[in-house]
Amino acid sequence: MRIPEHPTLIRRMLDSRLKQLHTTQPVLAASFVQFRRHCGRPSCHCLKGGPKHLSQHVVFQDRGRSRSVYVPLDLVEEVHSWIAEHRRLKQVLHEISQLTLALVRTHVRHRRRKQGRP
Repeated sequence: MRIPEHPTLIRRMLDSRLKQLHTTQPVLAASFVQFRRHCGRPSCHCLKGGPKHLSQHVVFQDRGRSRSVYVPLDLVEEVHSWIAEHRRLKQVLHEISQLTLALVRTHVRHRRRKQGRP
């Protein structure tokens, strides 16, 4: 992202990013993971050398530890969209932070120019 020099342009970009923070769906700060594992039933094909069962999980941090929660098949698409929404919001927040920092850095220089000083 290119950050302009003038405070008015920075504020305009900042306002547009702040409008992008609005969301209408849930947000999930996690990673989607798929495992292949044995089910544990003695008569199942997975224990007799056949293919293992596919299992979907979301992995997230809770009090400094990684936690995993099973995701049912009918929720997989929704969970993907929730994770994507979290990534989008995280990127928008990063851009807002950069623009706000640029606004702070250029404040004194543009205030002096407004007063007629070089």
